[in-house]
Amino acid sequence: MATATTAHSSSPGTSPAVTRPNMTAVGTMVWLSSELMFFAGLFAMYFTIRAVAPDLWADRTEALNVPFATVNTLILVISSVWCQLGVFKAEAGQPARTGSLLQVGKWGMREWYALTYVFGAIFVSGQVYEYSEMFSHGISMDSDAYGSMFYMTTGFHGVHVAAGLVAFLLIIGRTFTTRRYTHHQATGAIVTSYYWHFVDVVWIALFATIYLLQ
Repeated sequence: MATATTAHSSSPGTSPAVTRPNMTAVGTMVWLSSELMFFAGLFAMYFTIRAVAPDLWADRTEALNVPFATVNTLILVISSVWCQLGVFKAEAGQPARTGSLLQVGKWGMREWYALTYVFGAIFVSGQVYEYSEMFSHGISMDSDAYGSMFYMTTGFHGVHVAAGLVAFLLIIGRTFTTRRYTHHQATGAIVTSYYWHFVDVVWIALFATIYLLQ
């Protein structure tokens, strides 16, 4: 967690330096905790309805394209790696590359976050493609209980991914509007990574529940 340090006098008889948690980071984590409860409710709904309609699940899950979803999941997971590399650059105060675009080792936060955005956009596009496949099999939001739960769980997650993509654009855009990369900007990049890692972990759980357990 990013922290902000408040220094006190080091003379005899005074208190030592106190390190306070960064309130932006703390607020983000509290908010993500509420989001976790939201997705926990969706999981509870999914398993409850599945328990009362096992035959429906056995029939509908045959329409799932598990290999395609696996590749799409790997794309999202890898995007978290690029995101974390961007965090390291943000913490080091390097917003942009210091060499050519082909010199990956000299990339800054901007380049790694742009790559994260591309992978996230590919994931969302893959999810839209999968929706079109499910529609071709007659599975829609109002077709039956399985369709409702499939689109609710994956759809709400997709909205969260899309929101993360918007956040990346804002973080990247801010590096072009200011001459000096400040601690405040670095904090924005770091808390955005918290959100992105969160949606990745939630998707892994959804993938295991929907595509592997079926």
